[in-house]
Formats: sequence, structure tokens, C-alpha cells
Amino acid sequence: MPPRFADPSDASLPLHVVAEDRLDDWRSALPPMQAAWLDAVGFAAAPGEVQPLPAAGGGLAGAVAGYGTAKARARGRFHLAGGAARLPAGAYHLEADLEGPALEAEALGLLLAAYRFDRYKTQKPLAARFKAPAGIDAARVEAMAAGECLTRDLINTPACDMGPEALEAALFDLAARHGGTARAIRGDDLLAQNFPLIHAVGRAGPQAPRLLEMTWGDAGPRLTLVGKGVCFDTGGLDIKPAASMGLMKKDMGGAATVLGLADMIMALNLPLQLRVLVPAVENSVSSNAFRPQDILTARNGLTVEVNNTDAEGRLVLADALALAAEEDSDCLISMATLTGAARVAVGPDLAPFYTDDDAVAAALAGKAGDMADPVWRMPFHAPYDTMLEPAIADLDNAPSGGFAGSITAALFLRRFVGQARYAHFDIYGWQPADAPARPKGGVGQGARAILAALPEVLCL
Repeated sequence: MPPRFADPSDASLPLHVVAEDRLDDWRSALPPMQAAWLDAVGFAAAPGEVQPLPAAGGGLAGAVAGYGTAKARARGRFHLAGGAARLPAGAYHLEADLEGPALEAEALGLLLAAYRFDRYKTQKPLAARFKAPAGIDAARVEAMAAGECLTRDLINTPACDMGPEALEAALFDLAARHGGTARAIRGDDLLAQNFPLIHAVGRAGPQAPRLLEMTWGDAGPRLTLVGKGVCFDTGGLDIKPAASMGLMKKDMGGAATVLGLADMIMALNLPLQLRVLVPAVENSVSSNAFRPQDILTARNGLTVEVNNTDAEGRLVLADALALAAEEDSDCLISMATLTGAARVAVGPDLAPFYTDDDAVAAALAGKAGDMADPVWRMPFHAPYDTMLEPAIADLDNAPSGGFAGSITAALFLRRFVGQARYAHFDIYGWQPADAPARPKGGVGQGARAILAALPEVLCL
């Protein structure tokens, strides 16, 4: 079950949130016993620091959580979540000098601190529960937490249990839960219905490749989300070395993230028409695998020379984006774990995005900080378009030279979106080490920033 706030009627203890520069004043107002206790344990109000507060009769009077300095807070996010696991069992309400986006982000972090991936191993649950602070939209925060947990579960599940069939089931379940409509085009039907790139990439896999589609809503502006669903990526005939293949269960992170975002949108009943497209494949090695130097013709008629079978994500997205472009959308967004070059450029914590629309870029950048969901705009640098143009086909899926790999991948995708208002996210989808509210493993990136930007982008 996704994490939820404690029942408002539950008895609860205060969780005092104290910044470092307010510690002395706050401590001076405490009962002498509690002040002496904090002095004895050396409480300094650092971010993530938590101490229980004793009651006069020997029980628990509440707890205090450090909020550090502004400089310390700028170096992380979800500061209260960092100490949530050290709180004694029970329900807590926040006593904090916080409001607006900062309060909402901390409340979200406390919910996400309860996330456990326990499909294969029993995990110790979070002992503490938290009431929704006054002044936040609790339903919105719970919807964001639920969508994020869905994304994490999908990414964390290994390919033996999260192949194209299971990803299809997840999309169908999500549609059924929210009253949407879902369909799938599978196997050779992809060729019959003109999705040749999806078929070519996935035909060697143990499960048939497929294009998944979900629609929801019948009024309002049209939003289309496209997510890369490569459920495992060996690299194909240009096979990856073992070190590079180890995390490839997460190569469907784009699909997982758009499904999580769709869950948020539908749970909040936003006044829009939603369409989700997911090309779901495995990029495997077999006798019928597509080959280097094959030339494939995409759905929109462009020919593509395959110069690396490990640059398969842009191929399956190309057909899905071409389908999306056949219908008018007010905004089209693709999300994919597409390139290692993006990680080199901005590391694992930032979600780089591309758009030609300055208004979309400004909305995303303006909301990302409020949502504790950092993003960074990258350029559709037109002079690099020539790098995509080989001698014998319209496009090259893997330009030689090694430069600007994330940019050229984004430029490749832009060839398939027509005149749509478009943004592309080249995400990592993985938290490499434990952090507050973000355990090591699958993680959503960019979804909350998009959610918060939608009212501005779509004039909701």
C-alpha cells in the first residue's frame, strides 16, 4: 500500500523542527529536564538529527528534529525524512516554523521515508507515522507519494518479473484503477500496424515486443506522455560489458516514471485529456536480433542506419513519438533512461530536459525547486543535427565521435514529433546510495516538476 498520513483523529506527539540558529532560544523555553537531556546528548539541530524528549513521568513527550542551517539545507532535500527511522513508534504532528512549498516538501519526504521494496524480502517498516501538517493539500501530497512509490516498485522489480508482459499488466491495472482505457499492440501486429522500429528492437526478446497505450479524461487540454519501456537491455549484438549491464533492469525507468506521473494526474482528477504511450521491449541477443548497419524505416517514413544496437531506446521511442504526433497534443513529453552522456553531464541527481519552448522550460524550472525534484535545461543545439545524418540513410542512431551524446539523442527524437509542443527528459531513474526519503534503488525524476508545471503549461 502507498504511504498515507496518519488519521487526524489519532493521538499524536509533537515533532519539533528546530533550525540551528534558533536552537538556543527554543531550548531556553523547555522544561529544565528536557533542556538538560538535549545538552547531555549534544543535540546540535543538524539536518536529520533527531532526539526524543522525555516526559516528567518517564514517558515520551515528543521529539525534536534538527533543520540545520540554510547552507546545509541547500545541499540536500527531505531533511526531516533523514531522521524519521530513528523516531520511536507512534503518531507525530509537526511543530515547525515552515509553510508553503517547504512544508509540503518535508511532508512528502516523511511519507516517502516509509517506502519499502518488500516483494522479495521482508523489510522493517517505519515505526513512526505522521499527521498531515495544517496548510498543505494532503490529498495532493499523498497522490505524489503514491505515484513515486509505483515508479520505484516498477524499476526495482528485476526483468525476470518485469518484462513487457508485466509492464503491460501494470499499465492495464493503472487504467482500470482510475477508469481509463488501455490497449496493447503485440508481436507481428506491430508490423501490420506500422511500428517497425519497436518490432525490430524487441523481436529477439523472450516476450513479444508491444506498444502500450492508455487514455483517460474526455475534456480539457491534451497531454501525451511517452515512456521508454526497455525492460532489459543487453545492448543487443553490440553487447554491453557486464559492468554496464548490471543495472539494466532500470532501462524501463522512463515508462515507470510516466506511469507514476499518470497515477498522480488521475488521482488528482486534473481537468485534462491524458494519453500514455509505452513501447515495451527487451533488447536481447538472438538469431533474429537486429544488426549493426541494418537500415530501418520508422513509422513516419524516415530511414535509420543502425550504427549501434545499444542505442535502441531512441528507436522504440521514435515510433511511439511518431504515433503521438499524428494527433494534436497541447503538450508532448517523453521520458527515458536514454544516455550515459547525460549522467556525465549532470550526474545522477539532476534530470536534464530539452525543449524549444521557453515557456515550458520556465514553468519546469520554476516549479522543480518547490517540488524537491531538481531538473536542468539542456539545449537542442541545431548545429549538431548534421551529426545525425549518415551518407546512406536519413538518420544515424549512434553518431560516431562520442561528443554530445545526450544532445544528439534528443535531436534524434525531435525528428519524430512534428510541430508538437515538446519536452524530453533524459533521466537516470536510480538512486546510487541511500539518501533521505530516497533509498538506494529505483527513483522517479522529473514527474513532480511536470505535475506542478502543468497548470501553467496547459492553462488548467
